[in-house]
Amino acid sequence: MASSLVLSNLFSSSLPRPPNNLIKPRCPIIIPSLQFQNLTNSKFFGPTHRFPSNSFSFSWKTSSLSCLRSDGNTSSPVSEEALVGEDSAAFELGKQKILSWIYFSVILGVVLYVLDVVWIDNSTGYGKLFIDAISNLSESHEAVMLILIFIFATVHSGLASLRDVGEQLIGERPYRVLFAGVSLPLALSTVVYFINHRYDGVQLWQLQSDVLVHQLVWLSNFISFFFLYPSTFNLLEVAAVDKPKMHLWETGIMRITRHPQMVGQVMWCLAHTIWIGNSVAVAASIGLIGHHLFGVWNGDRRLAKRYGEAFEAVKKRTSIVPFAAIIDGRQKLPKDYYKEFLRLPYFSITALTLGAYFAHPLMQAASSRLHW
Repeated sequence: MASSLVLSNLFSSSLPRPPNNLIKPRCPIIIPSLQFQNLTNSKFFGPTHRFPSNSFSFSWKTSSLSCLRSDGNTSSPVSEEALVGEDSAAFELGKQKILSWIYFSVILGVVLYVLDVVWIDNSTGYGKLFIDAISNLSESHEAVMLILIFIFATVHSGLASLRDVGEQLIGERPYRVLFAGVSLPLALSTVVYFINHRYDGVQLWQLQSDVLVHQLVWLSNFISFFFLYPSTFNLLEVAAVDKPKMHLWETGIMRITRHPQMVGQVMWCLAHTIWIGNSVAVAASIGLIGHHLFGVWNGDRRLAKRYGEAFEAVKKRTSIVPFAAIIDGRQKLPKDYYKEFLRLPYFSITALTLGAYFAHPLMQAASSRLHW
């Protein structure tokens, strides 16, 4: 839950000039005339270019058609249907700058230190005062849980909605710092309150002794994290080391659902609600799912405003409901689709998810010491 809230991260006839981060397909691909009749003459399509047959991130080889990004970076194999969005989770170690990751480490250290002094430490921070103020509004842990989620959701989605205006006024990097600086403490408070009070509600059912339920809940929770983080693969953008961008992803998990974070959050909430089985878990799930359902509408609205017809093209061949576009034939999976997941970011998610599972006792102990 901590990661999902913090990182939640936790929805004309001619095209506008696309941002530099969009993929410019340069493959000898035949484009269906009906679906892309307004795109074939747009600036998204450059001259043809044949991609070397042995080009693939790391050491994997493929002979599939590939595309080039506008910045010249190669992507892994993508669908034979031309893309107007970005290839998600693409990561090449050889193109990483050591200095950028040094900056990232320094920024991360500074952020954690400031967060501890200003918010976490009960002797200097305002976190406990904030929780106490919200707790005074009601004696019901369920009500306090919903209020905390509502405050976080309002601030988080509100700042996201104001992103275009904010970036024009102060720039991409300062606005990212503002966004994270306000959202992170609120998310942390909500997470800690849930951990500390998850068993304080009315017990509605008790299934924790069932081995099969444990396995199903664990598997659902594990899979949910592969849906939760498609937009946070570029940690350098998250930390504003690289200039933050609003991405139009189109490969990987996006082929399954256009809103993977919502799907992952629903899976996480259902798994934890079934396992804990009380009114506090139900309240937390209602609040989080409601926030992410709003994010579906808000995310589509923002992408449509930013990308116009490019987003409409992506929308036509993707779906909100998982696998719906694949089943009805709007999404054509490439033969080597599995290779879109054989990438370092997905391996990192696997390791971090397993680490978070085994670190649950540490997270619970740390939360209990805050007395929130």
